[in-house]
Amino acid sequence: EGGSERDKAKMAGILAWFWNERFWLPHNVTWADLKNTEEASFPQAEDLYLAFPLAFCIFMIRLVFERFIAKPCALGLKVQANGPQKAQPNAILEKVFTAITKHPDEKRLEGLSKQLDWDVRSIQRWFRQRRNQEKPSTLTKFCESMWRFTFYLYIFTYGVRFLKKTPWLWNTRQCWNGYPYQPLMPDLHYYYIVELSFYWSLMFSQFTDIKRKDFSIMFTHHIVTVILISFSYVTNLTRVGALTLCLHDSADILLEAAKMANYCKCQKLSDLLFLMFAIVFIISRLGIYPLWILNTMLFELYEALGNFPALWFFNMLLIVLQVLHCFWSYLIIKAAYKAISRGKAGKWNPLHVAKDDRSDVESSSDEDDSVPRSNNPHNTTTTNGTSGANGTNGYLTGSTCSEDH
Repeated sequence: EGGSERDKAKMAGILAWFWNERFWLPHNVTWADLKNTEEASFPQAEDLYLAFPLAFCIFMIRLVFERFIAKPCALGLKVQANGPQKAQPNAILEKVFTAITKHPDEKRLEGLSKQLDWDVRSIQRWFRQRRNQEKPSTLTKFCESMWRFTFYLYIFTYGVRFLKKTPWLWNTRQCWNGYPYQPLMPDLHYYYIVELSFYWSLMFSQFTDIKRKDFSIMFTHHIVTVILISFSYVTNLTRVGALTLCLHDSADILLEAAKMANYCKCQKLSDLLFLMFAIVFIISRLGIYPLWILNTMLFELYEALGNFPALWFFNMLLIVLQVLHCFWSYLIIKAAYKAISRGKAGKWNPLHVAKDDRSDVESSSDEDDSVPRSNNPHNTTTTNGTSGANGTNGYLTGSTCSEDH
């Protein structure tokens, strides 16, 4: 019992050190000042625990949605249900593929060619087909995109309906009027916890979802987002946090819609939605975000309350997000430039000619060598968003960046 008491005291000491008021709160403000009263409720750290069971519920809702809503819709829209063509069984090549390498070099290809009495091109084709058969079908990708589209549309609509009634949407200085003694409105509490739960669900489902080439970048994005949402909630930075969340959801809706249209082979609609996504993304992330969010956090909050350590912590994370925005914007612009350049000689088709660094795995350059690259139907690629980033967010790069995972 004595050891248990010591452990509890040690844990309490660690928590007290971690939640140091002088770090997280402005001068002359304590956690006791932000305790709930009969007159007003404030964000509490224990509220964050709600996100974990809710994240599990969101994941289960997703499974049901994809099975009973998205899949029937996909089949009704004639989305291809079959996966990539399977490689013919071959014990020797299978052993090399699973135990040695999925990308044999020239020397190994020549050795296998002599051993099997196959030509090198046939062996290359076998390895491409073998890599491809592990990739998801278009139906799977459509269902994933439809789920994300539906959630982003719902939460963005909810956020807009809530924020348009608030004074801080139109004047960001209102974010700091009375801060941190700003009662937590039920709508804002719901909005925050649902967004946090969704990003937690993305953190875990990213390991089972269609694998993207920028997995590590998106994982970093999700971690930064979860940290920002969690700590901004506890420190009652919920007003500016709600603005940030709503702003980030705006482009993701169009991105998932473009992907769905692409899977349905509605190329003109897909191209239009992609262009709309690119415009909205660049305006929101390179224009509105720095002028609206970063400006109020870097300057207006400082003017209103002075400096305190947590301000640097939050601003650092917000700047990390801005760096990711610049990176993804560069990829989008690069893809659009390639699309326009190729479009001069024919049809402009950004999702078709551009490859995605967050692309679905089938967008790798695993095309059959015998098929001209420009005419290969597997060159049709898609983009993905998160939070998200993506996202949550996910964006394009040129075809030269596209290789196997």
